[in-house]
Amino acid sequence: MFVFIDESGIHKQDGQSTTALVYVQVEHLETLDGAILKAEKDLRIKPFHWREESWKIRQAFLELLIKQEFTVKIFVSQNPFTEEKFENGVAYLLSDGYLKNIIIDGKKPRGYILRLKKVLRDSGVSVAKIRMGNDKSFPCLRLADLFAGIIRAYFDNAQNKEAKKLYKMAKIKITTLTGGQTFQISRP
Repeated sequence: MFVFIDESGIHKQDGQSTTALVYVQVEHLETLDGAILKAEKDLRIKPFHWREESWKIRQAFLELLIKQEFTVKIFVSQNPFTEEKFENGVAYLLSDGYLKNIIIDGKKPRGYILRLKKVLRDSGVSVAKIRMGNDKSFPCLRLADLFAGIIRAYFDNAQNKEAKKLYKMAKIKITTLTGGQTFQISRP
């Protein structure tokens, strides 16, 4: 199992921050990466990034990928964002036992990875490898970016028609949506 992690809204002092975890079975990784690259080519866009795309492109990108084999778990927390909230949320969502690889979008210091490994190990999660990556090298990070963006846009403004529409489409892939003490939705 590969897990790709992206956050959205962590730089803000108010509103929500969202952490999206995209789970991909090892045997489906190449297929999903290929589907992401094909979707970008079909849409004639550079590597997908939520904040750079219009609502129309966001929807088309989601529509092209929604039938692929992956699942998503989401953690939403109130800002301001802290590493402790992130670690606790990820540890909660990664309660699956053994994971082959966790790839986190962005650059973090080595000590951060070691601390996260300890938090996961203390939670009973075994991870072969945790590493940082950029979305240009790991297409699945772009999928995690899509889901983090959708959820944050929806929770920041549930009345936004575009956000509501994308959330309605995306929720079939979301198996767990949790946020501190306020809510939790889980599906098998």
